[in-house]
Amino acid sequence: MLKRALTHASADAVTSNERLEFLGDRVLGLIVAEKLHALYPHDAEGSLALKFNALARGAACARAATDAGLAEHVILANSEKSAGGRDKPAILSGVCEAVIAALYLDGGMAAAKNFVERYWVQQFDELGHDMRDAKTRLQEWAQARGKESAAPVYDMKERAGPDHAPRFVVEAVVPGFDPVRGEGGSKRQAEQDAAGKLLAIVAPQDKS
Repeated sequence: MLKRALTHASADAVTSNERLEFLGDRVLGLIVAEKLHALYPHDAEGSLALKFNALARGAACARAATDAGLAEHVILANSEKSAGGRDKPAILSGVCEAVIAALYLDGGMAAAKNFVERYWVQQFDELGHDMRDAKTRLQEWAQARGKESAAPVYDMKERAGPDHAPRFVVEAVVPGFDPVRGEGGSKRQAEQDAAGKLLAIVAPQDKS
């Protein structure tokens, strides 16, 4: 089961981790929601939702996968290896969710929860009052410059993969800076990834 969780579709489309990824996303969501509900008893639903999105999004899963050392164990086709697949957030995110599902199926919710609490601990600690997403913060940064022409522009560059597991690549641009590309399992995720990367360049103090 662990081998399947680590197998990307490029290596074996039949026995890839995509079904486990589907399940792991839901298991992770329940674990994160339950923990937030306990940690923030006075937060309104909207505030909890912003925190949830920060912890359950692809970037958070990719970070956890890196912290857990999963990248070096991902099973990829040679072409995907050559393309830097081990460093792609979308692939790392999927592997992380698949591993969570494997732990859940093999050891129950307790095993999955132990993994999440171990490799999300820093991300929980970093939760703050400002939970605006990257696109919102980049838009507000641009507006603060006082020029309409500074507004970020997002351009979808690529859509690949099957319908049930697509991969989107989006380019974000603000005048005066080089374009930055982001990727994700949806156009929205790719835009958020690109916005976060661009925000780290144009306003590094607001990148968290």
